[in-house]
Amino acid sequence: MKYNRILLKLSGEALMGEKQYGIDPQRLASYAAEIKAVVDQKVQVAIVIGGGNIFRGLQGSTDGMDRVQGDYMGMLATVINSMALQSALEKAGIDAALLTGFQIGPVSELMSRRKAIQYLEQGKVVIIGGGTGNPYFTTDTASALRGIEITADVYLKGTRVDGIYTADPEKDQTATKFTTITFDEAYQKQLRIMDLTAFTMCKENKLPIIVFDMNAKGNLLKVVKGEPVGTLVKN
Repeated sequence: MKYNRILLKLSGEALMGEKQYGIDPQRLASYAAEIKAVVDQKVQVAIVIGGGNIFRGLQGSTDGMDRVQGDYMGMLATVINSMALQSALEKAGIDAALLTGFQIGPVSELMSRRKAIQYLEQGKVVIIGGGTGNPYFTTDTASALRGIEITADVYLKGTRVDGIYTADPEKDQTATKFTTITFDEAYQKQLRIMDLTAFTMCKENKLPIIVFDMNAKGNLLKVVKGEPVGTLVKN
């Protein structure tokens, strides 16, 4: 395996599958199977999930809601998704620990670097919900932070597109895909890979990013093996 410890970022919207909102059990089960294939290879896996399928804090603020209150609601949405994934993984026979950025007594343990690494080394999948525990930060930034904290080898951003393009491939048919790109090139080309705070954190801490299609069967394992899937962003 090329990568021994990974931080996998999943979008909340991806959990909807074919639904208009909420969680699609089939999509959840397929993700659990993809993750199990990697865990079976003794790869240490930490996961951060977004909450956009349930609630977006930023969307709430544009609708007149208090931004801080909205962000906390969004963080709780990520916890719901994290609990659902934990359940799906356990159903697939994988031991999964749930840590969160703020205390939620009976549901999870409070995130700490030492605890997360300890669980990873024990072979457990570590799901980290609740964002950073603070408003005004996206789950991309939370993923970057957690990836750096646990000294992950790579930040895997699982999306519905198969990499980074010169333009949105769903809107521009002439868009071409990058196989590899540097952080500086991505800045210069103003590519919207993730929010700038997350992107800068990865660059400054030398955490490479791979953007790939999580919905293609077997892709996660291929990425972890080092096969040329998606787009690699590095220093």
